[in-house]
Amino acid sequence: MLKLMTVVGARPQFVKAAVLSRKLREREYTSQIQEILVHTGQHYDENMSDVFFREMQIPAPDYNLEVGSGTHGATTGAMLAGIEGLILQHKPDVLLVYGDTNSTLAGALAASKLHVPVAHVEAGLRSYMMSMPEEQNRRLTDHLSTWLFCPTSAAAANLKKEGIPSIARTKPSADEKSVVLCGDIMYEAFLFYRALALSLELKILKDFPPQFCLLTLHRAENTDNIERLSAIVHVINRHKELSFVFPAHPRTRKLLARYNLSFADHVRIIDPVGYFDMIALENACKFIMTDSGGVQKEAYFFAKPCVTLRDATEWVELVAAGWNFLAGAEEARISEGIVWAGHLARHGREHPLLYGDGNTASMIANEIRNSF
Repeated sequence: MLKLMTVVGARPQFVKAAVLSRKLREREYTSQIQEILVHTGQHYDENMSDVFFREMQIPAPDYNLEVGSGTHGATTGAMLAGIEGLILQHKPDVLLVYGDTNSTLAGALAASKLHVPVAHVEAGLRSYMMSMPEEQNRRLTDHLSTWLFCPTSAAAANLKKEGIPSIARTKPSADEKSVVLCGDIMYEAFLFYRALALSLELKILKDFPPQFCLLTLHRAENTDNIERLSAIVHVINRHKELSFVFPAHPRTRKLLARYNLSFADHVRIIDPVGYFDMIALENACKFIMTDSGGVQKEAYFFAKPCVTLRDATEWVELVAAGWNFLAGAEEARISEGIVWAGHLARHGREHPLLYGDGNTASMIANEIRNSF
């Protein structure tokens, strides 16, 4: 039986991993593939309780390394040591990682040093800003991987540009890689959880106006920079004709207070929300403003205009399709984005299928299984 070790480190990665984990537990695969699920504990999340795993239909992790927060070097080193120990104990045939966190890089490094082939889901994504830790993690992971599962044709093109074409599809290796255009695992997760979330009676919407804009803001490039954070706050405060809902992380709240910044009354600040509540907010809002990579895509899945508060995005196809406005943190540009989003919300535009057909997990499972 093929032994697959999956390494994840944060709640969004569990949501993605749950899609493949559910697939591997179907009758077609259970006799052929055994999954060992490892949580590094990179991000401690109070919402990741037993109830979270049960309601989200996510298999509980077999191991939790409980690394916790800290500097990049300390946490990545601790994860590397912990994952290495589990690899030596279980001797997996494949180690699979998602996305671009420190857990992703630690898993890829530990496996490649022990000659265990690496499968990278969400390969090929690029912002081309090497100052971003996420960009460093995903580039290094791609070059260490044997299977590179790309969500979009743009991601596959990025790999080819970097000298990583698809060389071997039957017996790939770290030197002769298999690049697979499989669609987006997050889109498949969205399809599954949207139906589940919208079938529930969610109370979160009852206190908000029928027309509101959703704001998320957490990336260090914005929150740790007083000029950028000030610009974002000032622009939103000027647009009093709109109502905003802002699920704010405690760290973002602390930095707003430290910089003596506050939002006006038309911005409703609430505590961070769970995944189902977030889906409800995304589904009900007029448009979205965010610096999150995942929320950019979820905005598109719901056909909501998205103003991205970053200087670059890895989801370039959303900008090309005219659904994502890259605003950065310049006041005039952000204001322009708000006007653009309002117009698009009223009038709409073509919404092409950019992220596959929702069968990504089957493609990944079959590709790995058929290589052995």
